[in-house]
Amino acid sequence: MAMLVVGALLGWPTASERLHIASAQEKKTTDDLQRNVLPIPEPQFKGKIGRTVKASESDFPKSVEAPKGAPNVLLILTDDVGFGASSTFGGPVPTPNMDRLAANGLKYNRFHTTALCSPTRAALISGRNHHSCATGNIMEFATGYPGYNSVMSKSCGTVAQVLRGNGYNTSWYGKNHNVPDWQSSMAGPFDLWPTGLGFEYFYGFVGGDSDQWHSPLFENTIPVEAEEQSGNKLTHLDQILADRAIKWIQTQNAMAPDKPFFAYYAPGLGHAPHHAPKDWIAKFKGQFDHGWDKQREMTLENQKKMGVVPATTKLTPRPEEIPAWNSLNDDQKKLYARMMEVYAGGLSHCDHQIGRVIDAIAETGELDNTLIIYVMGDNGASPEGTLQGTTNECATAGNGVTEDLPYLMSMIDKLGGPETYNHYPVGWCHSMNAPFQWTKQVASHFGGTRNGLVISWPKGIKAKGEIRSQFHHIIDIVPTILEAAKIPMPESIDGVKQKPLEGVSMVYSFDDAKAKERHTTQYFELVGNRGIYHEGWIACTYPARLPWVTVGALPNPDDFKWELYDVSGDFSEAENLAAKNPEKLKELQALFDVEAKKYNVYPLDSSFADRADPAIRPSLTRGRTVFTYYPGMVRIPEGSAPDVKNKAYTMTAEVEIPEGGANGVIATQGGRFGGWGLLILDGKPVFVHALSNQTKHKYRVASDQKLTAGKHTIKVDFAYDGGGIGKGGTATISLDGKEVAKGKIERTVGVRFSLDETFDVGSDTGTPVVDDYTDKMPFKFTGKLNKFVTELGKDGLGLNDQKKLKELTEKLVGAVE
Repeated sequence: MAMLVVGALLGWPTASERLHIASAQEKKTTDDLQRNVLPIPEPQFKGKIGRTVKASESDFPKSVEAPKGAPNVLLILTDDVGFGASSTFGGPVPTPNMDRLAANGLKYNRFHTTALCSPTRAALISGRNHHSCATGNIMEFATGYPGYNSVMSKSCGTVAQVLRGNGYNTSWYGKNHNVPDWQSSMAGPFDLWPTGLGFEYFYGFVGGDSDQWHSPLFENTIPVEAEEQSGNKLTHLDQILADRAIKWIQTQNAMAPDKPFFAYYAPGLGHAPHHAPKDWIAKFKGQFDHGWDKQREMTLENQKKMGVVPATTKLTPRPEEIPAWNSLNDDQKKLYARMMEVYAGGLSHCDHQIGRVIDAIAETGELDNTLIIYVMGDNGASPEGTLQGTTNECATAGNGVTEDLPYLMSMIDKLGGPETYNHYPVGWCHSMNAPFQWTKQVASHFGGTRNGLVISWPKGIKAKGEIRSQFHHIIDIVPTILEAAKIPMPESIDGVKQKPLEGVSMVYSFDDAKAKERHTTQYFELVGNRGIYHEGWIACTYPARLPWVTVGALPNPDDFKWELYDVSGDFSEAENLAAKNPEKLKELQALFDVEAKKYNVYPLDSSFADRADPAIRPSLTRGRTVFTYYPGMVRIPEGSAPDVKNKAYTMTAEVEIPEGGANGVIATQGGRFGGWGLLILDGKPVFVHALSNQTKHKYRVASDQKLTAGKHTIKVDFAYDGGGIGKGGTATISLDGKEVAKGKIERTVGVRFSLDETFDVGSDTGTPVVDDYTDKMPFKFTGKLNKFVTELGKDGLGLNDQKKLKELTEKLVGAVE
């Protein structure tokens, strides 16, 4: 009662007056919001200010709301999956969740990507061509030109920035390969990480590929500790990502059921390593014994029956460099069939986890008004597994490690598990791109650029189970989302004038199968391979190098041979008309030049080695020889860590050992498939080096002297033999200035330790370098580590070896595309 009296004296509104004010607030709308500028201008105060609260009228600033009826959006992008892989588009791998979306929505059979990872992903989230947003190649191949520097301009605002600024919650799960190489460490900057690109929440990995059993994950910009990922249970990454997405969707719906969400779900499969749970691999036992040639024929036949391709579609020939299945011996057939079983198990399991996310949306009651865009692959299937496949992509691609058939056969039952970093042979890659020519990397042909697309939106699309054959491209996704949400692309974001969207919305085709296509011109270009589509015709260059051969001299881009196809009737680019219609070819070549100038494609560059050289890009380590680290500094990417390859070095650890002793990782880089580690095992200092996952490539130098309680200085001096890349050397361990162990490292990693693992101090956040601590991961050091110092010696390579190193780096980096 006293408060009521005081309230009346002060002019506070009564309870009934407060209810009236609240009711008035609820009636306010945001229909008049100025959505052409972000952030949307704050509304002016529309209440009344009197001398007292009783004589005033309040007006709370209202949060920005999405337009009424705006759909939720689930954007799905898988990795390295060809047009002819999924069951939805006639392939052999069951993808029932993509199938059910297609049955309740639309299939697009003339949808295209850029033929490579980072470029496709930049174009997808920005709605601009990949060169327009500075991503003319993968992050590791950035060069100092506007179309290629990998630093996406703030004038290319993302769909997440637009949706968040218009009242959506936004999140991203899985692969991010759009952070510039030199900005991917904990030093940032973070404005080109997902959280800087409009995504309120990110849970995934930053890089080209990831071990699916020990993924180097980040939550927003903070490394996720290994035990938080999966502990020793080895949960597959796809399940982890689905769990995170489901939790976020459920929480978002519980907290703000009237607020739409945008979730970008980008799993790492089917990119290598092809990891899958054993029971999922077992589902496909014996299903690929017929081989890759027969599979292509079966796929095309099925595609025709489904109407996914026209009945007149021809099967393009297998390149003669890929062996015929019937030319293989029995062991090769058994091994390669198993590799395909593993791939199929991984992709099918991935689709299953996507289905769990879709089911979670259905459980919230929001599925009818959720626009689901499911892109099966960011490019065609990958040829980077070599002609025979591999159990260790990094070691074989760049570090000079060979795997003969007997060794590969010995690993056949481990394929897909944590002891392999596996990839299938080129023959299966080519088969998964049926009926088209070529593969991933080849931007000039549909084997590299045509991917299956399904769109489902029950509330917004009347048609069910139909096929759409209008030409479309990855840059059309953003305009489609924005039109469906009734949100304009803003003229400016955070004060930066925006480039116009370069894609075309596909909404016009949703309920009109015969609608005239609106995306009538589209260029393609990567590493000199290029093409131009215009009104049913495509002119394109013939690949100057085989995509599975990533080293060697390349011709001038102007010398590439051109082809011409009438794809209005020739669905698979089977009949080259260049000789029959040279005038049409010249017309399209001229059009390519116009588009190339318009979208920052020039200068053309067919090289790999020069692009792969880190010396041409900004660096956190260049010019430094001494590096000091402290415990807990983990997840440091290889490009931001001391480069101890092909040179002498000294590592020094200042430690304190408690009574009873200590064990654990002092420092490590890489892991099971290539790396080194300074460890304390059974209380003794041990230095290990792994050239690969093969037992014969695991080297160790170990002291037999246990560390006593107290302070100690542990030092490793490595004397490099020299004479080339990845040669051996001698490691000497000293304790408090006294030599306690010395041994030979016969071969060292010369190009790259890992495609995804990092440099860690005080623990191991990835895979173990040696099996001694597999069941103890992350094997944190149980003593006190005061500091760890690395001092680099002189580079041990001559000019010729440095040139060769560039070529090997080119070959290896090509494997993470």
